[in-house]
Amino acid sequence: MRTPRTPAAVRRPAAFGSALAAALVLGGCGAEVESDAKESDKVTVRRCGEPVEYTVPERAVAYEGGSADKLFALGLTEHVHGYVMPPANPPVSESPWASEYAKVKMLSDDLLNKEVVVEAKSDFVVAGWNSGFKDERGITPEILDKLGIQSFMHTESCFNYPGHPERMSPFKALYTDLERLGEIFRVEEKATDVVDGLKKRVAAVEDRAPQGDPVPVFLYDSGTDQPFTAGNQVPPNDIIRAAGGRNVFDGLDERWTQVNWESVAEAEPEVVVILDYGDQPAQKKIDFLRKSPHTKGLPAVRNDHFFILDYNEGISGPRNIDGLEKFATYLRGLEG
Repeated sequence: MRTPRTPAAVRRPAAFGSALAAALVLGGCGAEVESDAKESDKVTVRRCGEPVEYTVPERAVAYEGGSADKLFALGLTEHVHGYVMPPANPPVSESPWASEYAKVKMLSDDLLNKEVVVEAKSDFVVAGWNSGFKDERGITPEILDKLGIQSFMHTESCFNYPGHPERMSPFKALYTDLERLGEIFRVEEKATDVVDGLKKRVAAVEDRAPQGDPVPVFLYDSGTDQPFTAGNQVPPNDIIRAAGGRNVFDGLDERWTQVNWESVAEAEPEVVVILDYGDQPAQKKIDFLRKSPHTKGLPAVRNDHFFILDYNEGISGPRNIDGLEKFATYLRGLEG
């Protein structure tokens, strides 16, 4: 990606129905959840590698679909004031939690900034490091701390957070976020139920993964002169692995990163996962790969083995598991 943010793929209406059903079970449709402790108490929870004291937020602002989905999955709609949704995100009407998005305010369709948070009188902001929170845009946890506004960062993005880094696999980071948000909002039991449900779905996919050598897979985010792709620190790496494939750039200790076409060609991917997001449609990327002299001879391109991963299935959030299930079904289909 041009900036460290998140991924996408070709939409499958039928698959969306099953994903919606699963999401409603996990998220309780945003239903109100009983707190597991007194809301007036403070609790210490890690924000990346830094222990931070939190009171229960009442006017949360979520940046991008992954942040909002995590809150809605935990049944916290009444604690969410609004969301900021930049153009890369597909319409919220496509979300399994569309009804919950409709109950809160859309604050901006641009990048996260301090002004929109202050104007919203927010007491809590959820975003990733170097995507929503960014020094260059003047909105960081440290800046918000000084304003008395609480914040929380996706653990997946803590890999290179200055001063307080934290590293774990992307799926583990997703579970950790749900558990930590459960602590902050005092809905620990709900968080445990949601995480257990996600883990069971992942295990079911892994049990059915194709046997033998993993299929080499290239994730194409964007870029024509040089491609942006997924290293081993972002959810698509775990999606590809758990489904029975191998990210050809899983050796890169990076999040979203730039490579060159020569290395893509040398990897000879048999499947290309296209990250599909609002301002860069998947079909345009596929058309480019079919025409480019760098890629038209790749096994995946010759055999038309393209899989579209929706943006919100590729960034850290509960929909990662929807994307995993769809991709696993696709890979199993190639076996036949």
